[in-house]
Amino acid sequence: MKALIIDGYVDEPACLGVPPYLSPYPRYMAGALRERGLSEKDIHYLAIDTLRENPPGAGELARKADLVIVIAGMTVPGKYLRASPITLGEIETIFRTAHGVKVIGGPIRLGFSSEGGRAAKGTEGKINLSGAVLARMDLEAFVYDLFKDDANRVSSAKLRDPETVEHRFRTTAEIGRWGPGGAFLVRQHPDFPYCMCELETYRGCGREVHCSFCTEPFYGASDYRPIEDVISEVSSLYSHGARYFRIGRQPDLFSYHGMDTGGPVPKPNPAAIERLYRGIRNSAPELSVLHMDNANPITLAAYPEESEQILKTIIKYHTPGDVSAFGMESADQAVIEANFLKASSEEVFEAIKLVNRFGAVRGANGLPEILPGINFVHGLMGESRKTFQLNYDFLKQVLDSGLLLRRINIRQVMAFPGTSIYGKDEAARKHKKLFLDYKERVRKNIDLPMLRRVVPEGTVLRDVMCEVHENGVTFGRQLGSYPLLIGIPAPLPLRKFIDVTVTGHGMRSITGIPYPLPINTASPNLIRELPGLGRKAADRIIAGLPYTDRADFLKRVSEGDKLNRFIEI
Repeated sequence: MKALIIDGYVDEPACLGVPPYLSPYPRYMAGALRERGLSEKDIHYLAIDTLRENPPGAGELARKADLVIVIAGMTVPGKYLRASPITLGEIETIFRTAHGVKVIGGPIRLGFSSEGGRAAKGTEGKINLSGAVLARMDLEAFVYDLFKDDANRVSSAKLRDPETVEHRFRTTAEIGRWGPGGAFLVRQHPDFPYCMCELETYRGCGREVHCSFCTEPFYGASDYRPIEDVISEVSSLYSHGARYFRIGRQPDLFSYHGMDTGGPVPKPNPAAIERLYRGIRNSAPELSVLHMDNANPITLAAYPEESEQILKTIIKYHTPGDVSAFGMESADQAVIEANFLKASSEEVFEAIKLVNRFGAVRGANGLPEILPGINFVHGLMGESRKTFQLNYDFLKQVLDSGLLLRRINIRQVMAFPGTSIYGKDEAARKHKKLFLDYKERVRKNIDLPMLRRVVPEGTVLRDVMCEVHENGVTFGRQLGSYPLLIGIPAPLPLRKFIDVTVTGHGMRSITGIPYPLPINTASPNLIRELPGLGRKAADRIIAGLPYTDRADFLKRVSEGDKLNRFIEI
């Protein structure tokens, strides 16, 4: 039996699977198939971008496969450097081509975003599935149950009629097996070995009343994975060559194995998170990146002592440049109450201060150890013109206080069926122009000065991977959570790592040059980007090329002393 897994990419509030990220879903799927008797060589993985690059070859795989599985779903809008999620037309084309059993699932079961990434529609009846079945709960559990119970060898693997299979959620025990069992799939990722493996600690939300727009409650109450299972999965991924990891698939890492004290916020469990991080480091001793993603600011504000212990653990075991993404959503108390949001602006501010107190120190890769990120959502119930000013004032308070934010995410709500905001997101349309004007004001007046503070001119950023070329500029990023986009004004080899000197700032990206810059062979464009150098001084350096050695450079260039550490001869 041959199975084909097509990764259409996912982007959820608590899970990212757009390259260079590899979400857990394809890996769990591969593990489930292995447990049902398929060998590694009979399980094929295709990212949708790979399919686009070679339609005939991918089409042949789809035609020959006994089982075709499509993973898809974007429940938050995103912008991506070099990847594009699967389209509805591509899904329909794949299923028209395939001849075997066809299944689709993932976050797409909740609906799909419309053009512009703001609204959402139901899935069933909106896509021509050409005989495919939509898994209405967990895709990996549905595919596992597709196999008859006596299927324990490749030769005996048989499939049920998909219409007779019950839709259900998988259990933590199942993914405890399927995660390590499907780890081999990382080798088939188009970015391997430079892909980020998204790790799940738990999913779902234990709150009695949920945020109006969030899809995480559709997964049920918080379902914590055993610590040993997560470590085992990392160990298996590491044995297959994975070196980049993010503990990103959970709504709040600080609440992992949290203790219910009867209140609305679980009490953090620092000992559990210390065991998790220590175990990951022991099982992947030469990893290149270990980052996190989501944290609930109310947890840090309500339990500062426990959260301080967790921050110290993270900094001890992680790699620098980490981001603790806070779902603030709004600084307007009227919006907070109308949408059952979690934290007040005062509580979020305290959480930002706590992370800065320990995480703002600069790490070995040139970035601060760990900084908070802030998410704002607009178009929520109760939003008014005042909301935009309150959000702006909050960000200005953070900036004026000297605190650091790694990134500010501003988006309009996507209202999915089943959420309390569905059909009530008229504010997103009503305030569209106001939203765009406010967003531009934040970018110019908050993002730009904040970015200059986080990575001042002259900062050296280590291990930047060159990813794409555009108009003579190479764009690259460090692998990690919310990596900075760096434009280098020269055509450099792709998929190569270099160190970069920061030379300029945009609102959400920076300009840089290779570090150290080989002054005798560098292009004039790169020389003119040397930090603190005016155009006339740069032209004098260019006119003086070549330099016999460093002493010659220092003697003949009046700015030589301040440029000395950025160049090589």
